[in-house]
Amino acid sequence: MSLTAFAQTPDQNEASRKANADRLVMGEKTCANCDLFQVDLSYRELEGRNLTGSRLRQADLSLSTFDKSKFAGANMSVVNGFGIRADHADFSDVNFEDAVLVGGSFNGANFNNANLAKANFSGSDLSTATGLTQTQLNAACGDAETWLPMGLSLPACESDS
Repeated sequence: MSLTAFAQTPDQNEASRKANADRLVMGEKTCANCDLFQVDLSYRELEGRNLTGSRLRQADLSLSTFDKSKFAGANMSVVNGFGIRADHADFSDVNFEDAVLVGGSFNGANFNNANLAKANFSGSDLSTATGLTQTQLNAACGDAETWLPMGLSLPACESDS
């Protein structure tokens, strides 16, 4: 039997991703290596979840709480994390390329080896985050309202005007 016999249609893929998201919302704690591409997890209380290695690309995580959650190795590129709270979360080795993390709270979060290329941290609190380097932050942006660990700085985001 060929591998194409097991291929899913786009609708099946979307249904599978939504089912993964629904299980998280209903209280499931572990969804490691899950496909959560473009799912809507906005306005949710999802503390202590294990999303290690998951694909969250283009997901809507706005105004959600992910305190003490594990995202190590996850793809969170182009994610909408406006107002996200992820205190003491593990973001080691996460891809945040082009992510919008405006107004986020990341107290005690671990960003060791995270890719922050073109991530927007405007207005976010990273003051007690760990694992951040100046090299990582040079690839991201923020504003005067962004709080950083002592000795680190963040380039200003370009305005669209």
